[in-house]
Amino acid sequence: MNPTGLVKCAGALIAIALCSACSGAQDNTAIAPSSAALSARYVGKTLWLNGRPVTAARAYLGPPLRYATIAPDAGEGRKREYVINYYGSYASIFDYPKSDAQIGTINDVGGQGCTDVLYGYGKKTIWIVAGANQIVEYKVRKTELVKTLSVSFSFPSSCAMDTGGDLAIGNLDGGQVAIFKNASGTPTVYSTAMDEEFFDGYDNQGNLFADGFTGDRSGFALVELPKGSTTFKTISTSNTVEFPGSVQWDGTYLTVFDQLADNIYQYTVSGTTATLEGTIPLSGVGDCAQTWIAKGVVYCGDASNYDGSVFSYPAGGSALAVFTGDFVEPLGVVAAEKR
Repeated sequence: MNPTGLVKCAGALIAIALCSACSGAQDNTAIAPSSAALSARYVGKTLWLNGRPVTAARAYLGPPLRYATIAPDAGEGRKREYVINYYGSYASIFDYPKSDAQIGTINDVGGQGCTDVLYGYGKKTIWIVAGANQIVEYKVRKTELVKTLSVSFSFPSSCAMDTGGDLAIGNLDGGQVAIFKNASGTPTVYSTAMDEEFFDGYDNQGNLFADGFTGDRSGFALVELPKGSTTFKTISTSNTVEFPGSVQWDGTYLTVFDQLADNIYQYTVSGTTATLEGTIPLSGVGDCAQTWIAKGVVYCGDASNYDGSVFSYPAGGSALAVFTGDFVEPLGVVAAEKR
């Protein structure tokens, strides 16, 4: 794969006839991605785009971009990667390592994603958090909508699943976490010490971790809801994290991505302390608004470079590939298999 394979340049937008991931047939829906419609402001360190807070630290607000033609989905291969764009837009679908070219879209979604594994490639379905009443589950094979859930708060930020199928949804404007038992019904909402929750993730023991900012939006915070507990506790890290990023188990360590340092930090957690065990730099990224660790790789949905990229994990370093496709302010990324 060619790390410079993404074609983008300033100029007129090209409306692209998109290809469905369902069967490889033409989807003829013309979507013109544009950053021109996005307006940005900061409240503390939190970025707001078009009047909505987002979990990205930075955004691309330059001239409109031109993108390469989307390739049809031939229906082969099991793996699918989803770069999830701005709220209400779409998720761009890929089939790396078979190709780095986009093969389809899921329309009318946006935000962060998760799936039914702690790390690696999810089994048959993905979740996308696009809005308070748009927490949606899709089948990987046919991009078929399976289920929609809702929360009481306005700005859901993150999602994570444990091995038992519970679904955790964070609140960017309040810091709470809502947990849906078996990913259904009405959630139980838990308070945290955070003012804003950005990302969450379970470890292999069923403990739920989340990160974000404290009350003045200036202090990074990591919290944990131990399995079986009803109260989040604050976890101190042995190093400084500048800006909250994805929280995910990697098979050995709890990881936290720092959106400003472009590093994945690996921790062991004991009591209320997270001890740094390793640092994995991702070179050349603008802002990985969400990362997803699979087996041997980590994916980045890059809000600042306006693309998606793939890195070796746990080696890090330069990108193995940069996705060629159609993006409008990437905010999330997740990977799954059709199975």
